[in-house]
Amino acid sequence: MSGMDDRSDAYENKFAHDEELRFKAEARRNKLLGLWAAEHLGKAGDEAEAYAKEVVLADFEEAGDADVFRKIRGDFDAAGVDQSDHQIRRTMDELMQVAKQQVISE
Repeated sequence: MSGMDDRSDAYENKFAHDEELRFKAEARRNKLLGLWAAEHLGKAGDEAEAYAKEVVLADFEEAGDADVFRKIRGDFDAAGVDQSDHQIRRTMDELMQVAKQQVISE
């Protein structure tokens, strides 16, 4: 029975590790997305960093990416920034790949 327990423990450890990496990658992606959006909104320096933190925090409103997308879309609309939904979502996908690579290489 010890072999089954070992396998179960290994599976649980892998799952926990994968979930931790996913969480870190999503948080990193959201920060990168926030910095990207801040640039389009005319923010720089500390103001851009603060905005990026707002985007990261927006992800805790609900499960999935809809809350982050809504934050960016709403802020772009309010500021008159011309970016399509497709462009925002594509940037989210591209930055997720960058974030995953950054998290893995740490």
